[in-house]
Amino acid sequence: MRWLALLLLCANMFVWYFAGAMQPPVSSTAAVSGTLPRVASLKASADQGAVSEPEEVEETVVAEVAEESSEVASTGQVSSGPAPPASVQEERPLHCVRLGWLDSREAAQAVMEAVPALDDVSVTIEEMEQVRPPLNWVLIPPQPADAARKQFREIQRQGIDSYLVTQGEYRNAISLGLFESREAAISVLEEKKRQNLNAVLANYDRNQISYALDFEAEPDLAEDLVQAVTSEYGKNFDFIEINPCEGVATSEKTP
Repeated sequence: MRWLALLLLCANMFVWYFAGAMQPPVSSTAAVSGTLPRVASLKASADQGAVSEPEEVEETVVAEVAEESSEVASTGQVSSGPAPPASVQEERPLHCVRLGWLDSREAAQAVMEAVPALDDVSVTIEEMEQVRPPLNWVLIPPQPADAARKQFREIQRQGIDSYLVTQGEYRNAISLGLFESREAAISVLEEKKRQNLNAVLANYDRNQISYALDFEAEPDLAEDLVQAVTSEYGKNFDFIEINPCEGVATSEKTP
């Protein structure tokens, strides 16, 4: 009987120990609060968060207004809107000026030195060969120097208008006349042949190198410089050209 009671006691102790070991642990949240939050408290928290965001925006606006007020107080100026646009630049076309012709580069340099106002612009000296219609030249062809001088003296004694060429391609030729009209030159040629002179007809090239002054300036300045050149230098130029330069302009600021 005692063994049975001891066996029951041991069985009860084993069941009690096993039941305690198998029980799950208690949540810490439940241990702290002991209750679940109500729906009303959750709604109140959401409303408080929605209100806090506009309050932050309002505080930012107030801070910006206060900062602007402090700037006005320190400078004494009130902003009236956006800043005015910067000054606009208008392009004024330059005028290209050409004055010519001058017989030599030295003559062109003399004009520049005689008119100090030309120092205000960049002046270039243009060199160009002017093509002109040739003259009709009646002459006795070149020959040895001694023979040419002897014949020239004989022609002079006869009273024939002539001269001895001393340089160039026709050196030692005897010129009997230069004519613009070919008909007039042929008439003189036939007359000289009747006088037993071995005259011929040739073209006299009269192209020449001429020079002009070129510079660029604003319209008013260009007119003033041309007037200064023509009045101070006293030169009757063959031409004076004042034209707008193509693709060249100068900027002028306007308010």
